[in-house]
Amino acid sequence: MSVKNKSKIEVIVELDENKIPEKIFWTAKDGNIKNKDTKAAFLSVWDSEKKESLRIDLWTKDMPIDDMKIFFYQTLSTMTDTYERATQDQEMTSAMKEFCNYFSQKLKLSNN
Repeated sequence: MSVKNKSKIEVIVELDENKIPEKIFWTAKDGNIKNKDTKAAFLSVWDSEKKESLRIDLWTKDMPIDDMKIFFYQTLSTMTDTYERATQDQEMTSAMKEFCNYFSQKLKLSNN
């Protein structure tokens, strides 16, 4: 099978003198996004040879804690949806959704 198209997603991180992220920008031309400012990014990739997840977790030093809590909740929720689509495992999906609800309640997140 030949490759018909390619898509590139780029993340640029500006660091301070201690190598702590001050600014994060991302570009996804297919999504019409160019140098969009963000406060946090989580990227996971699968190493199929080693059977392990590799990740990059970044957030700027001015990311508000309350926003980070919402970001985590939304990330966990969307990972649950992705897990369900990928595995069709309804039992584990239900347990994950229960945890997301618990997480939201304990953090007192509203309308998320």
